[in-house]
Amino acid sequence: MTLTQAIYAVKIAETKSMNKAAMELYVSQPALSGAIHELEEEIGCEIFIRSNRGIAVTTEGQEFLSYARQMVEIHNMMEDRFILRKENKKKFSVSMQHYSFAVEAFIELGKRFSMNEYELAVHETKTSEVIENVKNYKSEIGILYTNNYNEKALNKIFAENELEFIPLFDCGICVYISATHPLAGKKEIAFEELADYPCLSFEQGEKNSFYFAEEVLSTLEYRQIIKADDRATMLNLMSGMNGYTLCSGIIYGDLNGGNYVSIPLKSDDIMTIGYIKRKNMPLSRMGAEYIEIIKKAKASR
Repeated sequence: MTLTQAIYAVKIAETKSMNKAAMELYVSQPALSGAIHELEEEIGCEIFIRSNRGIAVTTEGQEFLSYARQMVEIHNMMEDRFILRKENKKKFSVSMQHYSFAVEAFIELGKRFSMNEYELAVHETKTSEVIENVKNYKSEIGILYTNNYNEKALNKIFAENELEFIPLFDCGICVYISATHPLAGKKEIAFEELADYPCLSFEQGEKNSFYFAEEVLSTLEYRQIIKADDRATMLNLMSGMNGYTLCSGIIYGDLNGGNYVSIPLKSDDIMTIGYIKRKNMPLSRMGAEYIEIIKKAKASR
């Protein structure tokens, strides 16, 4: 397989047309088709399905293209840096489940590095997208949790995607509610006491398996449950409907204000907060510092 073949495959996937790809690549359509045919024979699978309606990518082709895009991107970066002598900014990206402590750590990281030299990105998103972003090099690090229920399934997914999970710390389960909630004054809350209030859960989209749930104890029966897509909506539902969510309890008032409290749940369950990264790939300087910020923040709580 050559770099040229990878570039061809990526361009065809982008344009969804052999003719359009050939025009943009300045090659003849027969030459492009021949190069892709040779590539498919070499790797032993079809990348594209050709029909009168255009080009579609096969399941195996999707996997191949995820690596091909990385190959092309790295080539372009090397060309910019060493051939064209462009001074590109260093980049760091992190994806995470909806954790205020992870956002706070990102803010602290941004204060330590000059924005003239670095380009930073943060993605607070669904569990499956955290995994996909790290797998596809969109993010260097992904912050999420495991517990006794989802650990086996998630570790299998991590292994299949050449990722590894590194634990950061263990913590008990807390109930996160508005400071005006009827249960806000309690030192500890039993699960039964939550029955009259709506449980708030982050929407996971098509991949809505219990294993991908951001909230622990997701398999229990809830009389009322409301799905939301973002943390701001979740906080509004807590204030307006006396909703609650189950979380790690590591809360930053600077981001969420003093209008919310975290109270321990009567439970022996433990969740392990950690991060995923590409297997056998060391963290960058910024990645390592970001993880250290999280560790220190937890130690000070």
